[in-house]
Amino acid sequence: MAGRKILGSLLIVLIGLPVLFGMIWAVGLVRATVSSEFLSDLPRKIIADIPASIDDVFAATESESRWMDESARAWMRAARETGIRPGELMEKTGMLGWLQGELSSSLSRVGGIMRGEAPIEPIMIDMRPLKAALLHPEMDRFFESLVQFLPPCDDQGLKAWENRLSAGFVRFEDLPACRPADMVAAQAALRAERTREVEKMDDSVQVFDDVESYPFGRVGISRAVSTLSYLLFLFPALIILCGVLLANRTSAGRMRWGGISILAGSLPVVLMALLLKRVVGWAAGGRWMHWSWGWRSDWDTLLMDKLGWIPERIMSALFTPVFNTAVVVAVIGVVLVALSYSTRQTAPAAPPQA
Repeated sequence: MAGRKILGSLLIVLIGLPVLFGMIWAVGLVRATVSSEFLSDLPRKIIADIPASIDDVFAATESESRWMDESARAWMRAARETGIRPGELMEKTGMLGWLQGELSSSLSRVGGIMRGEAPIEPIMIDMRPLKAALLHPEMDRFFESLVQFLPPCDDQGLKAWENRLSAGFVRFEDLPACRPADMVAAQAALRAERTREVEKMDDSVQVFDDVESYPFGRVGISRAVSTLSYLLFLFPALIILCGVLLANRTSAGRMRWGGISILAGSLPVVLMALLLKRVVGWAAGGRWMHWSWGWRSDWDTLLMDKLGWIPERIMSALFTPVFNTAVVVAVIGVVLVALSYSTRQTAPAAPPQA
């Protein structure tokens, strides 16, 4: 009897619980990544809030109480001097219209397909209006004004601009925060680099390629994949069941062992998912980024302060289904433990000896 209990316990602890732990994460993340909320609704909400957040970045730099390195402050001061707000620029160039129109509409259609409200069909996201917005004359006017409002260069700044322009490859982040001597060449170089980057973009992006191979039809990809993912729980359930049958011979004992095993495998996931949601929110808000070696500049810190809600929302959308799945599994464990106290405690009688 003792040997059976030890063997059953080892089977549950060494195999059943790790597999259950992993399957809860797998099912939760699958539910998150194929949900219409994650693929459609969340991006549309983020798109709607981005213009105001970018304006907040500029507004934050107007306060002299916020310390920034001199280079970043010079660029931001020049941007303010142009009199063009980011939200206004996005609207004038048509970028905001593309985000709220073409992209939002396409994402809405993706969400309808994921929920089974529409048949699966290829969806083409037209990127040409975005490319046109990035090459819009208003963008040229903004960058020309931006360079003009920079402070005059000293000898070192002039040399840096000269080196950048002679190299024929100008990246905005490598430019010194001062006004070059040859304004025409500088503005031409910036336009050329922007044009090169835009030309690398595809004219369209297709969602749901080769739709004939999708087996779900009008059932909805989210519902079908989420339902199929629950079959993954058969693996840890079978392992835990074998361990329980070995470790205990009474119905009550088996329920109690099974319930406690399920709780032992699910409660850590509940705590981890909850903790990760809090930690990611804390880190995405810029607190950890302040100390990270990869985010040393005050400009980076400011961006994370004002735009950290984007990764925070994304991570929350990923971890919430994991948390919910773990809670459901834990409730099953609690129910089994509770039922064990109202079930017969005696073991089945041994077969009579011949």
